[in-house]
Amino acid sequence: MNYFIFGTNNLAEATQFYDAFFDGMGIEKIHSDDRMTYWQGEDFTFAMAIPFDGQTATNGNGTMAGFCAGSRKDVTRLYATALELGGSSEGEPGERGPRFSAYVRDLDQNKICLFE
Repeated sequence: MNYFIFGTNNLAEATQFYDAFFDGMGIEKIHSDDRMTYWQGEDFTFAMAIPFDGQTATNGNGTMAGFCAGSRKDVTRLYATALELGGSSEGEPGERGPRFSAYVRDLDQNKICLFE
């Protein structure tokens, strides 16, 4: 992934969620302004943005960002962290095909896959 952007209707709340969610993952916040907040990993950028067109942000059905969390323990920890931060479950940690993964939605209902 080079970059991925999710829309939000509350940038301050979304920034707080992802600051805490990315803590300890090596993904750092690199910029924040009145419309977007950017975080950067080793080889990709992730952002939350108020839509440029001024319309309400909506989550896409079938749209999902996947984050390599590291180990199974990390997948389980990040899944629990997302729920503690007010996110919701879309699939508890477990084996799915060839990977151990979990699925959550953030505060704006954007879907996230966590995998080892």
